[in-house]
Amino acid sequence: MDSSKFRRTTARRTLAYISTLGSTQLHLRNPFVIAAWSVAFPGMGHLLLSKYLRGFVLFLWEVYINYKAHINLLILYSCIGDFEKAKQVTDIQWMSLYIPTYIFSIWDSYRTTVDLNNEYILAKREDADINSFTLNFIEINYLDKRNPWVSATWSLLIPGSGQLYIHRLITAFFLIAWWIIISFNSKLLPAAHYTAMGDFNSVKSILNMQWFLNIPSVYFFAMYDAYVNTVENNKLFDWEQSKFLKKTYQFTSFNMPSKNDESGAKMHIVSTFDHCIYLELAITEIEETGIKKENILAIPMDKKNDDIKLFDSIHNSDGLSLLDLPAILAVIFGIFGGIYGFVLKWGPFLWGLIAILTGIILGLIIKLILIKKSNHENQKKGTEVVLIIECNETELDMIKSILWSNKALGVSSLSINKN
Repeated sequence: MDSSKFRRTTARRTLAYISTLGSTQLHLRNPFVIAAWSVAFPGMGHLLLSKYLRGFVLFLWEVYINYKAHINLLILYSCIGDFEKAKQVTDIQWMSLYIPTYIFSIWDSYRTTVDLNNEYILAKREDADINSFTLNFIEINYLDKRNPWVSATWSLLIPGSGQLYIHRLITAFFLIAWWIIISFNSKLLPAAHYTAMGDFNSVKSILNMQWFLNIPSVYFFAMYDAYVNTVENNKLFDWEQSKFLKKTYQFTSFNMPSKNDESGAKMHIVSTFDHCIYLELAITEIEETGIKKENILAIPMDKKNDDIKLFDSIHNSDGLSLLDLPAILAVIFGIFGGIYGFVLKWGPFLWGLIAILTGIILGLIIKLILIKKSNHENQKKGTEVVLIIECNETELDMIKSILWSNKALGVSSLSINKN
């Protein structure tokens, strides 16, 4: 019997899975950052890992058990020194259920991150192909490059909308729903209104602090999750397109420009591109003019691994998130700003905003100090793909026009002078 019939036809591990509901991928993560989000709100660390079922269960558990045990009120009164009130509001029975699962959430998110980092290394070595486009009767999803700062900005305006921007529909709907629930129960919008009017006593009287102290965690988690996943989606797009170009447009028969070429009738056009959809549009349009695949050479450029870029962009994403520490400090400072704002003149809403801004600025300063070794040269964006096309002299202007119209960074023609 032919044993080849029983061989695997699919990869054992893949780096990503693209479905109509979203894109799930493996990438390296810092276990301490993931654990820190689980400290802020159980379930969030697992959601960052795309462990949705476990993350949703722990998130709902946190909301329900925290509410029944009055954990947030316990924190509030303990921090302002009213320990008798803290004892009175706490439900000991529910709190006994709360603590073990809270610790499990932190431990399990850390452990899972370590495991998934190892799985990522193995999947990267296996280097299996992925399907970058999916379509069915209700939705379309595809790999594309998007700006991480646009994701972060939309999430700051409407938590969950940054996830919609990058097509993480499950997380987006979950965050939007819970942002509405938490904002409504905490009386966030009326508190914002009274704060703007300067009526700080009304703010203190209407805010439900049990719900209000959840807001910094949910708000900045939505921003951080959208930002990080946009960065990783961009890197995944570059990787997938590089594999496609190497497989499809690197024929050994390609006639490289050479002074030993005796044909004398051929021209070579050299152009440079970023990794983007316009690169593939340019190549396929050139093929439609009659240029064969064998006459097109695409060379994805390797990126220097030790470059540290301070700001991720649509084309430069090194995976070193500038926002991890600022987001975590914003959550911590925001919670304590709301707590002490409960007894200070300006109220929890305004002091929460002041504390959040302080946490973000402090986090940015620390991050910038930690990566100070990054210099101006390391931040320059280099060419990502070099495209060489062999054609006749009569086709030169047409192909150049196609390249320029599809956002080529540079285009030049090469003709060997045989003297």
